[in-house]
Amino acid sequence: MNKEWDLSPLYTGIDTEKFQNDLQSAVRTVAEYNAFAAALPEDRAAGLRRGLELQEKLYALAGPMFEYCSLRSAVNTSDGEALDAMSRLQKLFSDSSAADAAFKAYVGKTENLEELIAADPFLGDYAYLLRTTKDDARYVLDEKVEEALAKMNLSGGSAWENLQAYLSSTVEAEYRGEKMNLSAVRNLAYDPDPAVRKDAYDAEIACYDKIKDAVAFSLNSLKQQVTTECELRGAGSPLEMTLRRSRMQKSTLDAMIQAIEEYLPVFWKYLRAKAKLLGYEGGLKWWDLFAPMGKNTATYTVEDAKKYLDEHFRPFAPDMADMMMHAFDDAWIDFYPHPGKVGGAFCANIASIKQSRVLTNFDGSFSDIVTLAHELGHAYHGMMIENHRPLNLDYSMPVAETASTFNETVVMNAALDEAADKEVKLGLLESQLQDTTQIMCDIMSRYWFETAVFEKAKEGFAFADELCEMMKQAQKRGYGDGLDPDTLHPYMWVCKSHYYSSGLSFYNFPYAFGGLFAAGLYAQYRREGQAFLPKYRALLKATTVASVEDVAKMADIDLGDVNFWRSSLEIFKARVEMFLELAECN
Repeated sequence: MNKEWDLSPLYTGIDTEKFQNDLQSAVRTVAEYNAFAAALPEDRAAGLRRGLELQEKLYALAGPMFEYCSLRSAVNTSDGEALDAMSRLQKLFSDSSAADAAFKAYVGKTENLEELIAADPFLGDYAYLLRTTKDDARYVLDEKVEEALAKMNLSGGSAWENLQAYLSSTVEAEYRGEKMNLSAVRNLAYDPDPAVRKDAYDAEIACYDKIKDAVAFSLNSLKQQVTTECELRGAGSPLEMTLRRSRMQKSTLDAMIQAIEEYLPVFWKYLRAKAKLLGYEGGLKWWDLFAPMGKNTATYTVEDAKKYLDEHFRPFAPDMADMMMHAFDDAWIDFYPHPGKVGGAFCANIASIKQSRVLTNFDGSFSDIVTLAHELGHAYHGMMIENHRPLNLDYSMPVAETASTFNETVVMNAALDEAADKEVKLGLLESQLQDTTQIMCDIMSRYWFETAVFEKAKEGFAFADELCEMMKQAQKRGYGDGLDPDTLHPYMWVCKSHYYSSGLSFYNFPYAFGGLFAAGLYAQYRREGQAFLPKYRALLKATTVASVEDVAKMADIDLGDVNFWRSSLEIFKARVEMFLELAECN
């Protein structure tokens, strides 16, 4: 079985005829789009159609080239050829920023938009896009300003993002006299030996001192750029802009956070119980957050992971299991950590070839199987939307984590249901609670930290030590007395790439949303059985053409009702109580 992914369905090289031909086609299409936008027709129906057709053409050209370069650089952040091509692509497509702004304003000023949508099936396919574009037109600046912002971002936000990715993927940690990359040393947090976990934590924390100042400049500069752009657009705040781009109401976020804050002590109780099982009282040490428990300390090969996922997902959704097997067999997945490869995991949906590519840093723990289930949930989501029109392929942040977290729930609950041995069940349950605690306690700490960083960006620069203190305060708020306050992770802001995007702020609360929304959906599946699947597939398909709230209504869920979120959290509370009973910590 492959260890690395195969990008040849996209391109076999940047200097190949195919890539270069697509690049030249893109140059011509950008020029054509700019000429169109410079003389928008009075015939609105014809103008809307032509503008969308040109955008479709640009999307079809840009998507594969960007994905190819991005995926190459993800596994080798020193890939100069890929980074150079990415830079040239960003510059090329930034040349269409003024045209984009002009077309958005054109849509915004189309008074009879609904009439035109009703009269033309092509425009009807883009009804949601056109309506949201018209609504967002108030935040679009003059086309020359939009063009300038896009071009400045190349040497601004995009460059700062690349710097963080490069530094965090190439920094070396010294673990027991051996040089290791950051991903490898962070993976030791799952080791069954407590001394290994503690030494790995110390090595990780020490290595951040080499890069903390440079990454602090990245974070400050990005957040100041986003704040400035919000002010220019009159968007109110970065959070308000994020919610608008997420197609999500503030009332939904408020209801979710209210419920989470009410239930945080439940997760703190679990953390204290885990500490007791590990032999000490009080809050859990940070380096023991991912300590394996019970008999679930086995290691797994990639072949084991493939078999496990097939066995647990085929009874739920055969089409998903088939897709997973394709992912393993057809080299969709880049599995193992190595120097220069970015940390963590992600899935890239590639609509042009109706496939996905998944990056993991597989180390053989059960958590790695859960990670694969999570990322392949994204791939399944991509499969559900792949037949939409090209401009209807992007789902918003909150629903982006729904299918992935649903998959985690499926695999973990199936494993728990099958476990007969008490120690095996304890290990599985603890693994699930590890992940749940991350999307509740840790995600809330990240949300509060990012909020604090944006507040600081209004008044000045936060140096590395101040950012560390802000992170510790956020972690104390999120983890409460569940963690030992003297063993936190002050440098979590350095290694988490989610903070480093000028176009994607607050990529934290969507994980909590996905976990709780998925729990509610999974409860429906348990009640309805196979009759739930058509509804689930339709819901995923609708995520790119409807608001978050309207998607939820397809499952009869009111996201503004705090009781929905409480009902999902009750499911996790029951898991904590089961853990306490098995661990005899009640």
